[in-house]
Amino acid sequence: MMMKTLLKSVAGLALALAVVATTATTADAQRQNCAPRELVVKRLAEKYGESRQSIGMGQQGMVMETFASNESGSWTITVTTPNGMTCLVASGQSYEVLAEALPVVDTDA
Repeated sequence: MMMKTLLKSVAGLALALAVVATTATTADAQRQNCAPRELVVKRLAEKYGESRQSIGMGQQGMVMETFASNESGSWTITVTTPNGMTCLVASGQSYEVLAEALPVVDTDA
């Protein structure tokens, strides 16, 4: 549950940052760690051994993706705008895949 809450928070942040990125000029985008998606995906694979682990659609056609390496545990969260520009939102170490069950909801009042 904590991981889902964390991912929702990060996704919200990612979408907010992506909105800023869509209004940015090319020079601004470069300062914000943005590049065409193909280049970002290639760099994450070649330099960090990361592949896409999850994907989600956001508002206004934004796509949030999580890339991670099962070997090193490194991870990166990206947001891609409808025009194909991908921005790095967060990255770190110790990535783990979780499949937690939803908590039991007590309906008795």
